[in-house]
Amino acid sequence: MTTPHVRFRAILAAILIVGLGSPLLVFVFAGIAPADPPGKSKMFVHDMVLYGGKANLLGSEFADWLGSLWHGKRLAATIAVITLLVAGAF
Repeated sequence: MTTPHVRFRAILAAILIVGLGSPLLVFVFAGIAPADPPGKSKMFVHDMVLYGGKANLLGSEFADWLGSLWHGKRLAATIAVITLLVAGAF
């Protein structure tokens, strides 16, 4: 029969091993990130500001940045950070 302290350490170790091993595999096997699409044209930026204001443009840039975290080698860093947050919360 194990004590709660031993079970806690075993679960935490499993979280860290799986959570930090996965980003290592992702980093090793991730392909080269696709080239960034051409930058937003001046007309596109103008229309974004015209229809939604600066907040619309900032929201679009934030969404693009957030979406970039889920591809290629940046995904490995994202998984590692999430793992550390989960382990810290546990």
